[in-house]
Amino acid sequence: MANNFLDFEKPIIELETRIEEMKQLSSRDGSDATDEIRRMQKKMEQMQRHVYSSLTPWQRTQLARHVKRPYVLDYISLLMEDFYELHGDRLFGDDPAMVAGVACFQKEKVAVIGHQKGRNTRENIERNFGMPNPEGYRKALRVMKLAEKFRMPVITFIDTPGAYPGMGAEERGQGEAIARNLFEMSRLRTPIVVVVSGEGGSGGALAIGVGDRVLILEHAVYSVISPESCSSILWKETSRAEEAAKALKMTAEDLKKMGLVDRIIPEPLGGAHRDYEKMAETLGSILAEVLAELKKMPLDELVQNRFTRYRSIWSFREKS
Repeated sequence: MANNFLDFEKPIIELETRIEEMKQLSSRDGSDATDEIRRMQKKMEQMQRHVYSSLTPWQRTQLARHVKRPYVLDYISLLMEDFYELHGDRLFGDDPAMVAGVACFQKEKVAVIGHQKGRNTRENIERNFGMPNPEGYRKALRVMKLAEKFRMPVITFIDTPGAYPGMGAEERGQGEAIARNLFEMSRLRTPIVVVVSGEGGSGGALAIGVGDRVLILEHAVYSVISPESCSSILWKETSRAEEAAKALKMTAEDLKKMGLVDRIIPEPLGGAHRDYEKMAETLGSILAEVLAELKKMPLDELVQNRFTRYRSIWSFREKS
């Protein structure tokens, strides 16, 4: 953790390091520092609550991108059993930036799909930094259609800076692949639950983001564009990313106020990367509750409600 802290976390990490050193010293020389350690731990918890309850949108963005944050494969291993990953789109090839397959969640078969980043340079190159090519979105759609056929709910995990903008991706129809997913998900005849678990960027996120319920983790973000790209377009420089993050209204609280997400999932103190098991436990209980609710709805009503939901997000007027 000490090698992966953010600037605003520095005072917390320093105090955490001091506590650890005191524990080691007490163990080594046999002294009793229990009271002092307890006092420092209480102070650290108070500091954490203050810092993480007053994060700026830019700090939330940094936390959502934290290299130790749990990714879709982490959630699958903690929440699900018998995961069988499916590969390829049957048109071009496989895309490691998009994970898709079937698993058992609380004794029920589900289709699970999500963006997968890496934790080091080699993994990020392999996973293309979590930025899918068209074949990634087509693979996701193939698994969604499989879920529809076998009446399995779909759970998607969003965590990407955006779809890959390279020439090869454009040549293979990146825009069409994203648009096709939006169209097909809007009428898929099975429950869809979307979880924004980290960074939700642009159409690359939305391509697996059309659902009956959209959940977002407390420190995740979701936006039409990254703060850096927004800054570059508006002010011709990336140095105003912090200002752009505030203007984009991309935090969980902002999105909930605007009705773009249904529920904010609390994270462990300090963020999801601090306690994978606690985060998975919280998410798992909410997923089970939401899926049970959706399964009670007739399919025709489910699909109509989903269509109406996205059709009414923004209002507009035609000019006469």
